[in-house]
Order: sequence, then C-alpha cells, then structure tokens
Amino acid sequence: MKRSQEREKAMIAVYQYLLVNRDVDTLIEDTFERKIDKVDSYFTQLVHTAVDNADTYEGYINEVLKEGWKFSRLGAIERAILLCGCSEFEMKQTQAAVIIDEYVELAKKFCDEDAYRLINRVLDII
Repeated sequence: MKRSQEREKAMIAVYQYLLVNRDVDTLIEDTFERKIDKVDSYFTQLVHTAVDNADTYEGYINEVLKEGWKFSRLGAIERAILLCGCSEFEMKQTQAAVIIDEYVELAKKFCDEDAYRLINRVLDII
C-alpha cells in the first residue's frame, strides 16, 4: 500500500475517533483492516500523536484561523486532517511540503469544494 493510502487511513482513524471516541488501537485495526502489529508503525504513531495532542494542536490551529473561526467550528473531517498534519509536523520524519500537499489532496477528496484552501493556509502557517 502506498504511503498516501496509509496516510488516508490514518486520517480516517482520527476522524472516527473524533466521532465515536473509541479505543485508538481498535480504530486503527478496523481502518487498516489488519492487526495493529501489522500496521506500519509510522502511521500508528501518527494516529496516536494526533489523538494524544489534540488539545495542543487545537490551540495552534485556533491561533491561525481567521477571527470568528474556531477549530471546534470546523467539520470533523477538516479537524481530522489538520490534527494529522500537525502530528506529522511534530514527528519530523517527512518534509513540510510533502505533508501539506498530502493533506490538501485529502481535503480535495473528502471535504467541501473550498476546504482545501483552509487546510493549505493553516498547515502552511503552522
């Protein structure tokens, strides 16, 4: 499986966590359709980092959003994309340009028509 596909699955696991707040490892197994020890550890770490640091990342994102907008006002899919992007920035294993590009593409695939611009702007500033 390509890294882009793995990244998409990681984002979906975070999205599901935001909606149902289930055990993270169970969500990873369900999303990746294999046992946790068979999932690339990079993506397991990505999901855990995103979930564990969601409050901190929310603070960063709120500082970047335009006045009148808050992280909590965004849709769950946009929040999941931004949390994963912040997580990858913190992990420092992938170039920033690649991270931004990957999450902009996910926004184009899963979000409203113009949401990718918000994702691009926020991740570019962070």
